[in-house]
Amino acid sequence: MGMFSESVEVACGLEGQPVELQWGGRTYAVCAEPVHWYERRQWWAEEQRAPLGSGPGLVDHEIWRVQVVPKESPAAPEHLTLDLVRHTGSGRWRLLRIHDALRHKTA
Repeated sequence: MGMFSESVEVACGLEGQPVELQWGGRTYAVCAEPVHWYERRQWWAEEQRAPLGSGPGLVDHEIWRVQVVPKESPAAPEHLTLDLVRHTGSGRWRLLRIHDALRHKTA
């Protein structure tokens, strides 16, 4: 499992759940029901001070765990499990974790 933070473009469904993402020059389709939760973040390590009235987004990260397949070949048996985080204030998305190693097929 790799953990990092990289910007991704995410398209959402009507209820706000990720349905498609663009990452690394490829487009991926979400192929299973996403899982959604919140995690505490260490805001004091990232911010000088907490602005008054800035509770949501400052304390918690909104995390979505998604399984995706490349849109170019959706029948491919390989899929990736990714954790995405959405910034509450800006709506921007970042790739936080990759749970499946990219496996290269050998002949």
